[in-house]
Amino acid sequence: MDSRDMAETELERAEKRYAQAKARLQALKNREATRQRKLDTRRKVILGGALLDLAERDSGAAAMLDRLVRNLAREQDRKAFADWDAPSPAPSSSDPETPS
Repeated sequence: MDSRDMAETELERAEKRYAQAKARLQALKNREATRQRKLDTRRKVILGGALLDLAERDSGAAAMLDRLVRNLAREQDRKAFADWDAPSPAPSSSDPETPS
């Protein structure tokens, strides 16, 4: 085997190592992106639940929730709320918008 064959073999090995490292890097990036999407979804679910809970106790939050649903831009999102009964606060003396 002459030095040219050895050099090509070494080059091929280096290219293979490079391709493997590149694939590992892409896999890591994909896992991180998946982790971030899951965290983002979890945050949205938590905030949505908190807003629904607040809307049951606070008329301002209930009105905001109603506005948000009415102003959804995407038709498919609006359809998800077509037969939805939005929470509304029970009248109480602690609600600042309820006359005493």
